[in-house]
Amino acid sequence: MQVTVDAVISQPTLDARLSGERLELAAAGAWTVENAQALEPLVEAASDRHQKVARVSIDMGRVDRLDTFGAWLIERLLRAWRSAGLDATVVGLADHYRGLLNEVKNVNREPPPRPRRRSGIARLLENIGRAVGNTAQDLTIIVQMLGETAAALARVFVRPANLRFTSVVHHLDRVGLQAVPIILLITFLLGCIIAQQGIFHFRRFGAELYVVDMISILVLRELGVIMVSIMIAGRSGSSYTAELGSMKMREEIDALRTMGFAPVDVLVLPRILALVVALPLLTFIGSMAALYGGGLVCWLYGGISPEIFVSRLKDAISLDHFAVGMIKAPFMAAMIGLVACAEGLQVKGSAESLGLHTTTSVVKSVFLVIVMDGVFAMFFAAIGK
Repeated sequence: MQVTVDAVISQPTLDARLSGERLELAAAGAWTVENAQALEPLVEAASDRHQKVARVSIDMGRVDRLDTFGAWLIERLLRAWRSAGLDATVVGLADHYRGLLNEVKNVNREPPPRPRRRSGIARLLENIGRAVGNTAQDLTIIVQMLGETAAALARVFVRPANLRFTSVVHHLDRVGLQAVPIILLITFLLGCIIAQQGIFHFRRFGAELYVVDMISILVLRELGVIMVSIMIAGRSGSSYTAELGSMKMREEIDALRTMGFAPVDVLVLPRILALVVALPLLTFIGSMAALYGGGLVCWLYGGISPEIFVSRLKDAISLDHFAVGMIKAPFMAAMIGLVACAEGLQVKGSAESLGLHTTTSVVKSVFLVIVMDGVFAMFFAAIGK
């Protein structure tokens, strides 16, 4: 019989009685987290019973167990009534539970701070500051990667046997030989488009022959190396980032360090060397394909025979034009490789991070290639080339 009484008492209850303008509540049973499903409806129903009353009291004399969950429910009731302007009190609470209720009373007393409204100028300045900070951080990472690669290259010069020649040849095949078909196609089409547009507009002035000058100088000095660099950044740079990022996620790079190998020597240097060797060769191939496409369109669309095209080509260009484009290629290749490898080593342990850094690698590489081309253009203009 005693067990039955305890079981009944352990069930939480909250009886309500209205006496004039006073609402009297009597709590009983175990107000603990185990009875959360039963307590929540009781508290919700009691919180709505404050119409036409001025005072509320909760008798806790028959509560046999109380934990933090139950104490918070009581405090939530008191706060709801007091915020409505009622006089709410707790009576009959055992002394050993009073400290618990007092502790809960001090929780979340202050409302969360409201976000400050900032003007558009303040938000703009904040965004500019964040962009500057991120740019400085990105430059620091690239410079750090440049320093580590230079140190690895110095170690190779001291001990050539440290160079992983097989890895260099493998990556040279991937970024160089396998990229030839797409480079030929894109640069050929680029030369065709430039020639067609040039003939279409120059024809108004009877100056179709000057299209040869425009194609040759533009392709050899600027568009050939830029287009090839952009394509390599999207094709091979993203591949480098994805490969190193996947290795970072699988902790293979940490395993290399544990075995005493420097990841820059094993993974980064062969990739960058392959790019530095392959990009000038691809630039030469792409430039020749663009000139061929331009010559074909000049013949079929502009009526300029191949003999006249080649003769005008010899008069329009010099070795300097060819050298300007070829000099840019290794520097752009090194920049693409540094950015791609640096972004790959920044990948965290999630697929989202891998995709983000792969995209960022391509965007940064393309941006820096164009910036470098502008710097080279100013440099060569300053020295008269």
